Amino acid sequence: MPEHQKMTKWKILKRGVFITIGAILMAVGLEIFLVPNHIIDGGITGISIIFSHLTGWGLGLFLFVLNLPFLILGYKQIGKTFAISTLYGVTVMSIGTVLLHPVPGITSDPLLAAIYGGLSLGIGVGLVIRYGGSLDGTEIVAILFSKKTPFSVGEVVMFFNIFILSSAGFVFGWDRAMYSLMAYYIAFKVIDLVLEGFDESKSVWIISDMSKEIGDALNARLGRGVTYLNGEGGYSGDSKQVIFTVITRLEEAKVKSIVEDMDPTAFLAIGNIHDVKGGRFKKRDIH
Repeated sequence: MPEHQKMTKWKILKRGVFITIGAILMAVGLEIFLVPNHIIDGGITGISIIFSHLTGWGLGLFLFVLNLPFLILGYKQIGKTFAISTLYGVTVMSIGTVLLHPVPGITSDPLLAAIYGGLSLGIGVGLVIRYGGSLDGTEIVAILFSKKTPFSVGEVVMFFNIFILSSAGFVFGWDRAMYSLMAYYIAFKVIDLVLEGFDESKSVWIISDMSKEIGDALNARLGRGVTYLNGEGGYSGDSKQVIFTVITRLEEAKVKSIVEDMDPTAFLAIGNIHDVKGGRFKKRDIH
């Protein structure tokens, strides 16, 4: 069997395993922490929790049924692989909530429930998104809306979630709505951490009269390749050599130390990068 086919099967297996773990963590966050304390999440999940509470029907049923139309949209508009991964994740999550529903919640303290429920949801959703799926149809709607309107995906999601989280105030009380907002914020930040990781990429720009020495130090001490760009001072008109490189978040302090030690007067700018491909920069491939 050709090597690339083996790798494809390995990637499919890895994707399935991590989507399964993410969906189970989502179910744990819902049934063990949030739902017993009348705290909701945003998106279709939040609507499902409210409908389940008002009707007495199982949460898993609403999670699956309400997400299904958006999965069909995702299949037609976004892609087969994404839709299948999402369908699998939503199915595992729905079954997980059914199996966990009889299990009593770990805590009756709404603050602890919001914190740990948000953590569990954030890790779970982050894993599923990182490996090519989704657990909430709101994200699919947001992607489609963003293509036809001037609003970004984040703005569309925020609009839906403000409406949904506000609804929790009328159903569960306004204190629970505030806890829901806390849980949502924690989940949002954890999702970002899971997607970006502690090795989040950062771009580095350095302007110094000792550019060659600094570049050599970055290469020797961090193992990072550098690119030298020719520039000109806008005020002085002097020729300048600019160093450009890409590092991880954990290397930021080391870079600052190297530049400060070698040239305290150097200009240093560090910014976040969403993604890096190619060149000598090594970053784990997740797909």
